[in-house]
Amino acid sequence: MATLTAIAPLTDHRSVGLSDDDALRIFDLMLRTREIDERMWALNRQGKAPFVVPCRGQEAAQAGAAWALDPQKDWLFPHYRDLGLALWFGFDVDELFLMYFAKGADIISGGRQMTHHFGSQARHIASISAPLGTQIPHAVGAAYAMRLQGKTDAVTITCFGEGTSSKGDFYEACSLAALQKLPVIFLCENNGYAISVPMAKQSPVPNVADRAAAFGFPGVIVDGTDPFATYSAVRDARARGLRGEGPTLIEAKMYRLLPHTSDDNDMTYRTREEVRQAEEGEPLKRIIEYVRSRGLIADDDIAARRARMREEIAAAVAAAQAAPDPDPATVADRVYASVEEGI
Repeated sequence: MATLTAIAPLTDHRSVGLSDDDALRIFDLMLRTREIDERMWALNRQGKAPFVVPCRGQEAAQAGAAWALDPQKDWLFPHYRDLGLALWFGFDVDELFLMYFAKGADIISGGRQMTHHFGSQARHIASISAPLGTQIPHAVGAAYAMRLQGKTDAVTITCFGEGTSSKGDFYEACSLAALQKLPVIFLCENNGYAISVPMAKQSPVPNVADRAAAFGFPGVIVDGTDPFATYSAVRDARARGLRGEGPTLIEAKMYRLLPHTSDDNDMTYRTREEVRQAEEGEPLKRIIEYVRSRGLIADDDIAARRARMREEIAAAVAAAQAAPDPDPATVADRVYASVEEGI
């Protein structure tokens, strides 16, 4: 069973240097992420989308981290649950549903890549490979490459789960980043389960962030259901990296509200009561209550925003469903390199 922490009040957004408009835009990003996620899950359950990876319960950490990053300069090395960060770095809803339906116009791979494997060089998102953890050393390599190119105004951020932090990729990447004092942010989205295995059964130490001490750089634990606390931690880590002080490991603790993927049966390893308890403090409920209680937004405006998003998503779904499938004649495109005849 995953450990559920007590619910504390959200960090005051003004106390970490955010304006009221910042707080509302972070709320918008969280709401948009949830609405897309819910629609995607519903399409799968209707048999219209074959495979999806939900991010419900992880929106706050992703939105908070996003707000501290510069998508025009920084590079994202995500994992497959990072929908909120993909949105911040430039994916729009039409592109996402072309990916979900594996259509020929999918900008990631033309319908060839597994869904949720975000990637776009133009958007500063490195493509994901299916094996977990490979993106972590890639982020370190990219940070080193930026140094060789003389770029001093950007960082790389790589995201992964607590289960992935037990892989060798993580330790090797931390070691090199520390030795070279590279501007890398390691963001562990600890959602309670490595697929079906809780943290207590896969790690001898209770916190992933504790491991940073072995490499000589800071390890920070934040409430991953608090976007403003996560923003503050990532902002500070980014500033530290830009000053040439090296990497930071941030562990954002949260709870995965849905199964690992649409093919997972989470009832085999956790109880409905455990999930119900986690839902009481889930991030979207918390941010809605926060912006309402602070007088930043009225109920009618929340409903209107949600209605506009749902209308936009419905249009994107319809357009993606009507879009052509990949042309069979292009089956080798983006797989094999083209060569001139006779070479």
